[in-house]
Amino acid sequence: MKKRAMSIVLMLSMFAVLVWGCGAKSEESGNDEEKKEQTTYEKIMDKGVLTIGTEGTYKPFTYHDESDTLTGYDVEVAKAIGEKMGVKVEFSEITWEGLLASLDNGTVDLVLNQVGVTDERKEKYDFSDPYLYSYIALIVNKDDNEIASWDAAKGKKTSLNISSNYAAIAEEYEMDITASETFSKDIELLLAGRTDCVINNTIAFNDYLIQKSDTPIKIADVRAEADTVAVPIPKGNEDLVEAVNKAIKELQEDGTLTKLSEQFLGKDFSRELTLEEIKN
Repeated sequence: MKKRAMSIVLMLSMFAVLVWGCGAKSEESGNDEEKKEQTTYEKIMDKGVLTIGTEGTYKPFTYHDESDTLTGYDVEVAKAIGEKMGVKVEFSEITWEGLLASLDNGTVDLVLNQVGVTDERKEKYDFSDPYLYSYIALIVNKDDNEIASWDAAKGKKTSLNISSNYAAIAEEYEMDITASETFSKDIELLLAGRTDCVINNTIAFNDYLIQKSDTPIKIADVRAEADTVAVPIPKGNEDLVEAVNKAIKELQEDGTLTKLSEQFLGKDFSRELTLEEIKN
C-alpha cells in the first residue's frame, strides 16, 4: 500500500514538473514572440541606441574634420534628433550606393545624408518632415544683366554633369551643354567666358562663396519649388516617423536647425526662403 502511494506521489511530481516545464517554455516562446513583434522604434528605445547611416565624405553635410571627427550638417542634425528622442546615436559610414540598401536590410535605423524626397522614393519609403530646403538656381557672372531669368537663358551656353537632374532643365531651355563633372569646373568655365550660365542648387552656390568669397558670380533666378531633404523611413513604421517628426519640429522651434545650417552652410536653409533671401 505504501509502495503504491509512493508511486502515485512520484507520478504526480513528475507530471507537475512536466507541466511547469511546458509552461516555462510557453512563456519563453511568448517572450520571443513579443521581441519579434517589436517595431523598429520600440527596438531603438529598448536598446537606447539609434544607428545612423551616412557617407562621411560629403562636405559640408557629412565629413571628417581636421581632427578626424565625423561632423557636418546632417551628422549634427542626426545627433540632435537622437538627443530629442533620448537615445545614444551611433554612425555607420557607408557609400552612397549602399545607404538605402542598409536601411532596407536593417543594418541602420535611419539615413541622414542629403536624401532628396522624390516620387520614386516615396513609393518605397515614408519621409519625415524636411530638415533642409534647397532651390535650383541659375547662376551668372556678377556683371551680367542680360540673363536675369530662366526665359532669358534660353539657348545660352552652360556646363554641367549630363547625368544630373540639371541636364533636363538645361534641355528644357534649349541650352548648349558642355559636359562637366564638378561645380567648381562649371564656375571656371563661366568666369573664363566659355559658358553663359551655370545650373546648380543654392546650397552649392552659397558654400562655394564661403570658400571663395571674392568670386564674381550671382544668382539670377531660382526654380519656384524647393527641393526638400528629409529622413527616409521604411513604410510600416508610423511610430518612428512620428518620433522623428516630433524631434525635427522641436529642433526647428528651439532654433537648433537654424544654428546648424548657418554654421555649416552659411545661411539658414532649414526653412523655405524667398527669392530675395536666397540672393542676399
